[in-house]
Amino acid sequence: MRRAAIERTTAETRISLELCLEGGEARIATGLGFFDHMLQQLARHGGMGLLLEAKGDLHVDSHHLVEDVGLCLGEALWEALGDRAGIARWGEALVPMDETLARVVVDLSGRPYCVFQAELPSVVLGDGFQSEMAREFFHALASRGRFNLHAAVLYGENAHHKLEALFKGLARALRTAVRREGDAVPSTKGTLTA
Repeated sequence: MRRAAIERTTAETRISLELCLEGGEARIATGLGFFDHMLQQLARHGGMGLLLEAKGDLHVDSHHLVEDVGLCLGEALWEALGDRAGIARWGEALVPMDETLARVVVDLSGRPYCVFQAELPSVVLGDGFQSEMAREFFHALASRGRFNLHAAVLYGENAHHKLEALFKGLARALRTAVRREGDAVPSTKGTLTA
């Protein structure tokens, strides 16, 4: 089983996260209902088990919590993949949600890079999730997960639909990229971890 557990404690956040790439239960509690919903989408459509308890300085805003969850999830993904032998490595997804269409493409290359293209109105969704924090989450995830992540909303109007399409697209792209296809590391370098 490809799994990892991450603990992170700072003056701003306290996070406990367990990830299993072979699936399992998804129990998520961040104190931000909308963010919980997005992470549930990521786990469900990514075929991952995700246990997450996160507390943060939400009296300030959602930035520290959302970014730190992204860092922890990226670290867990990096650890769970091990030497990457046999993974598909690349994944892509086009996901519609009503009037919105999002595209997400990943390369589990060992090289962190994120391109996030989404025109989002500056709104608060649910009980405190600021729409701008989606960009911070995607960047933190790619940075600590050490992979290329290209995410774009091709068109759409509703902020909830745009964000949900992006998270579902991320889930489907990762599900494809972590899939086992053989035994070799998919790189002419012979490694994706150095």
